[in-house]
Amino acid sequence: MHARFHVPATNRLSNPAPAVTGCPTHEPDPAAEFDLLHSGWYSTEELASLLKVDPSTLRRWRSAIPPQGPPFVQIAPRLYLYSIPDTQLWLAQKRTDPSEAA
Repeated sequence: MHARFHVPATNRLSNPAPAVTGCPTHEPDPAAEFDLLHSGWYSTEELASLLKVDPSTLRRWRSAIPPQGPPFVQIAPRLYLYSIPDTQLWLAQKRTDPSEAA
């Protein structure tokens, strides 16, 4: 029997840590803006449910060359996790605002 990685529900809903201030002339590193270890994680099934897609869609995105979809971490051969801040950033980058289209 395989041990299942447990992510407490309170961590999934936690807000990312505040942005780290850096040099004003350079873009901040998105990875430095939040604490991956404590910012909360989604399983493939949880994220698929939130995005209203089948879990196989996330699996297909991960195995595409080059990989597509939100950033992920492979914890074990069959266990992939998605950080909440990475997922939010990915969604924000995919967002289209019609008022900005010209």
